[in-house]
Amino acid sequence: MHDCKGLIQMNFKGLIIGIPKEILKGERRVSATPDTVNKMVSQGAKVLVETGAGKDSYFQDDEYKAVGSELIDDVEELYSSADIILKVKEPIYSDAKGKHEVEMMQEGQCIISFLHPAFPGNHQMVRDLASRRILALTLDGIPRISRAQSMDALTSMSTIAGYKACLMAANRLPKFMPMVGTAVGMIKPAVVTVIGTGIAGLQAVATAKRLGAVVQAVDIRPAANEQAKSLGAKAIELGIPEDLAIAPGGYAAKLPDKWLEKERGILAPVVADSDIIITAALIPGKVAPIIITEQMIKQMKPGSAIVDIAIDQGGNVEITKPGELIEMYGVSIDGTKNIPGMVPTASTWMFAKNVYNYLANLVEDGKININLDDEIIAESVVTYNGEIIHAGALEAMNLK
Repeated sequence: MHDCKGLIQMNFKGLIIGIPKEILKGERRVSATPDTVNKMVSQGAKVLVETGAGKDSYFQDDEYKAVGSELIDDVEELYSSADIILKVKEPIYSDAKGKHEVEMMQEGQCIISFLHPAFPGNHQMVRDLASRRILALTLDGIPRISRAQSMDALTSMSTIAGYKACLMAANRLPKFMPMVGTAVGMIKPAVVTVIGTGIAGLQAVATAKRLGAVVQAVDIRPAANEQAKSLGAKAIELGIPEDLAIAPGGYAAKLPDKWLEKERGILAPVVADSDIIITAALIPGKVAPIIITEQMIKQMKPGSAIVDIAIDQGGNVEITKPGELIEMYGVSIDGTKNIPGMVPTASTWMFAKNVYNYLANLVEDGKININLDDEIIAESVVTYNGEIIHAGALEAMNLK
């Protein structure tokens, strides 16, 4: 008989991987499940999990301990010991510790998370990561190529964000979503307009249709409009030339100001007639374009609801406040920054698998291998050797 132990890959041998509890308000996800921790441990890693890290996602400390992780009560001990930190959201200031999470990190350490480095509110955090010579890798930079599908956390989380955003808006709407017949007459269905029909937008379209609404979809890419129509939405044609609308890889491109203004002009009456607006128009690695202006919101019906899914990259709505739900001109505008965190068990299950697969691609023989010839790694590196190298961050910070 052959010794099967010799066949087990020990790719993570000698590495210490830290799983801290997320501290962003309302964030209930965690970056690893007992299943993915088990995979890391079985490949030679020592995994440190902060006590209670998985509680809000309904993964218990005993489950992590049972697969070989070490539970750590003091997160500063975790940060001081780990070679690699796996997080869901970007590092922020810790009220409990009286310091920023970046301040707890060590020179030469690696962090893998959604860093959203192009977002203006994260620019100082990016500078601090570089100054501390942290190797920072952002999951929202992973390209949508076939080889990276199993690592694509942004697609996974976008699926959840589109679904949940529709439910959030419907919950605030002072009317029915579907057409409802009553003894005193017929009540018309709500009109839902989804702007940006990538993964999140398409899921919002599908959810709104399931709830019985009349659904309209807007995207500058013809193929995205066709996908929305296949789900039962009416596509709003913008007439933007394909060579301006589509970036390499099939993503939406950043429009020149002239064409962005034209888009707003076409959308103004559409927005005014909508009961719900869900905005999900993103440009990978860049600040999201402002599509809905304050003036457009003034024309909306009182009681209407907006959910700005794009807020992590700056938002598509001029007056969205990041992380807040506000009401202006009788319209609710939701800038919740971690919508997938509101569906913690499903989102953690998907996210943890994506992160594990990304880590497995990054690590070779117990060492982090920053191969900038690998498109997946090259497009997700934010800071390396004390420098900011992420193209979207450099552009947004006026450093390019």
